[in-house]
Amino acid sequence: MGGPLVPDALRPEKLGGAPEASAPGLLYPELRRQNPEFTQEEAMAAVHQPQAIDPSAVDTDKLMSFVFRAVDEVGATLNTALVVMGDKLGLYRALAGAGPLSPAELARRTGISERYAQEWLNEQAAGDYVDYDPDSGRYVLPPEQTVALTDETSPAYLPGFFQIALGSVLDSPRITEVAKTGGGIGWHDHVRDVHEGCERFFRTGYNAHLVAEWLPALKGAVAKLQTGARVADVGCGHGSSTVLMAQAFPASTFVGFDYYNGSVETAARRAAAAGVDDRVIFELATAASFPGKDYDLVTMFDCLHDMGDPAGAARHVRESLAPDGAWMIVEPAAGDRVEDNLNPVGRAFYGFSTLLCTPSSLSQDVGLALGAQAGEARIRAIVTAAGFTTFRRVAGTPFNTVFEACP
Repeated sequence: MGGPLVPDALRPEKLGGAPEASAPGLLYPELRRQNPEFTQEEAMAAVHQPQAIDPSAVDTDKLMSFVFRAVDEVGATLNTALVVMGDKLGLYRALAGAGPLSPAELARRTGISERYAQEWLNEQAAGDYVDYDPDSGRYVLPPEQTVALTDETSPAYLPGFFQIALGSVLDSPRITEVAKTGGGIGWHDHVRDVHEGCERFFRTGYNAHLVAEWLPALKGAVAKLQTGARVADVGCGHGSSTVLMAQAFPASTFVGFDYYNGSVETAARRAAAAGVDDRVIFELATAASFPGKDYDLVTMFDCLHDMGDPAGAARHVRESLAPDGAWMIVEPAAGDRVEDNLNPVGRAFYGFSTLLCTPSSLSQDVGLALGAQAGEARIRAIVTAAGFTTFRRVAGTPFNTVFEACP
């Protein structure tokens, strides 16, 4: 029993405005009048009690279809952790090209417990990640899964995608709390799997497309880079995009900027390991205050929508560019309308947007919170309002859209 019913006239929808504007404060006095022992917590529960559904309106087949879809999604959620486990323990790499293996053989190759190997393999077989032969009791990693789960040079390489998803879920209780107040959580304040997974996931796309397709799509950019350009990579994270460009264009100089010191330190180590630290430096700075003028190229990879004040960042980029410079903006692929994004990629990005991108923006000044599915029209509006006279879409993949903006 959940206490007295909320009078119909006092329900939030009858009072007008958003439910949170009228509950429990406006309802609490009336509920206390009905029952002096009624607590504020009970008032909250009463306000949000579900409305009765006419049983005749429920399609039983659709209901059961949704239930079993939910079962599949719970399995997929658990599988996210198990893919990361398989990646970190080297299980996929041990299976790759090895032919059929028993749990005992996989355990010996990787140094893990046979019992854990058996349960992990069974779950992977249930999800069609590995093939199982019941006659031999052995498991095989198919060639396609081998590429997707072990080949870091492939644009289809997926472990980083699972890793950032797992990190997002691990941090979700904190997002649940700040959602009550509209507060935020900065990018720097997430677990390590978020930072590492993000870089690993996007790096595969940058490896495949940045030098070969995206930069050549910018008017005159490659010619400048080949002869010697000044480049600012803003929101550089762990520096994968900066290092890639420096490797491809040794005559140019690059500065990577990020507001998080941990990312700047990691990026510097990556540049040194790649042998490009003679032409790449990394500095601590925000998108609205990074130093330098007359850059031939400013780049932002998958970060403009995370910023609290993307409009302020756009104005600063405009002031920092040379008169014939260009700004390359790489953003998650998105349509302008919600219905354009109701697909598997949009669903994943809306999930990341709720758990990572929107909290990141809301933790900063202004807190515009564009979200990871902002769409071209909103990006265009921000860019043109900052004084850019040219804005165009120049390239794209299933996961990213690339824009060019010029003064």
